[in-house]
Amino acid sequence: MVGFKPSDVPPPLGVKMASAGAAACIADLVTFPLDTAKVRLQIQGEKTPVGGIRYRGVFGTISTMIRTEGPRSLYNGLVAGLQRQLCFASIRIGLYDNVKNFYTGGKDNANVLIRILAGCTTGAMAVSFAQPTDVVKVRFQAQMNLNGVARRYNGTMQAYKHIFQNEGMRGLWKGTLPNITRNALVNCTELVTYDLIKEAILKHNLLSDNLPCHFVSAFGAGFATTVIASPVDVVKTRYMNSPPGQYKSAINCSWTMLTKEGPTAFYKGFVPSFLRLGSWNVVMFVSFEQIKRAMMVTKKKMEDTN
Repeated sequence: MVGFKPSDVPPPLGVKMASAGAAACIADLVTFPLDTAKVRLQIQGEKTPVGGIRYRGVFGTISTMIRTEGPRSLYNGLVAGLQRQLCFASIRIGLYDNVKNFYTGGKDNANVLIRILAGCTTGAMAVSFAQPTDVVKVRFQAQMNLNGVARRYNGTMQAYKHIFQNEGMRGLWKGTLPNITRNALVNCTELVTYDLIKEAILKHNLLSDNLPCHFVSAFGAGFATTVIASPVDVVKTRYMNSPPGQYKSAINCSWTMLTKEGPTAFYKGFVPSFLRLGSWNVVMFVSFEQIKRAMMVTKKKMEDTN
């Protein structure tokens, strides 16, 4: 057995939410440069390049950013990103099993439709709550740290304040609809695919319930999620990053992309999206399973001591 053994007692809701939030923060710390590269590639083409800088591929984007803006630019928006994961992942991942059980009335072996419904539900709930953190994160990742180029925001809290003062509450929840759509797709694809792959592996005794099983399941979930969610993700990124008045709505943003750049624009940044989602899923799910089990071991030891 690699890592902690599964607990004999199902983890309570608090343990699942705390371990999901912590695991997502670890995954963000590891994969954030890939996410920043993805954002830069996704918004490329909607404006004239600043300083003639153009990005080519995920690693080309990362090397260009390091050369022109310094290595710290890869972590633009990290604070808002961690705030987002603490709110977001704890709800969408931590609540998934409980919502799934709610829809089945407590029965085991939920079918695929129930799992999809549970994933969509927790994904939409998480976005409704954590949207402002996503808006700030995307805008920080999009802004360039170049000499002579004005910065939109200088700090995370200043960004929240500036957006609220200049765009109102609607600015902080800008792009909520495409983000709910995107995260409902991401959440149900990610969690359902992970669930199904893991169950199939265990059912056919290919691997035991340990780190290699979690790794394979998470990698498969990351690829499936990228294919399904990439078009909505590009629209979400561009719409949330846009200044007031550039697009009338998320649908208008989609139509503008289609007419000006063609259908391939919806898959801009696909490679960094996959590298990021694949690696993020691996780090997050492996960490989630281990943190959850470690918390249950600690909880049992504390109970035995008392």
